[in-house]
Amino acid sequence: MSRLVGNTAPDFTTDAVINGEIKPLSLHKDFAGKWKVLYFYPLDFTFVCPTEITAFEDNLAKFRELNCEVIGCSVDSAFSHLAWTNIERNKGGLGKMHHPLAADLSKNIARSYEVLAGESVALRGVFVIDDKNIVQTATVNNLSVGRNVEEVLRTVEAYQYTAKHGEVCPAGWTKGAATMKPDVKGSQEYFNKLK
Repeated sequence: MSRLVGNTAPDFTTDAVINGEIKPLSLHKDFAGKWKVLYFYPLDFTFVCPTEITAFEDNLAKFRELNCEVIGCSVDSAFSHLAWTNIERNKGGLGKMHHPLAADLSKNIARSYEVLAGESVALRGVFVIDDKNIVQTATVNNLSVGRNVEEVLRTVEAYQYTAKHGEVCPAGWTKGAATMKPDVKGSQEYFNKLK
């Protein structure tokens, strides 16, 4: 288990590609009061990575409906990110991005989130960070398998539900499904519905 879960997300300020320009990005300052999905990927101009990055981009409106911003990060430079976004998807690029891609040339961000592999690249880490900058979940995939963005979206919805209603979500919970009260008597109401 990541020691980050339940604690304040490590803050950082770095250059990022934001709407086609290189600008400074600060995690806590620029996204104050918002939920955040911070995801790491190994390198620009690779093979699995663009499928994940474009999946986050294609679902960006769904995340933003939840007051949640998505931020990608790798150990590449902002110039490399920019070059990749200037290549169309059907030619191996990302195309125009509406969510930031943060640069981590120093590898300090990946290191602080415990996803740096062999001091070279970042593993495929995903961190759901709430509107108070507390890490609610951390998942890390090894390099060869991409992530399921729909599952990340479901996880954000679940943590937002528990934060708002004080109830807990059972396995496989989706928006609109039954939840349970976090005590012995209250949880029995949920289990009684399973008959």
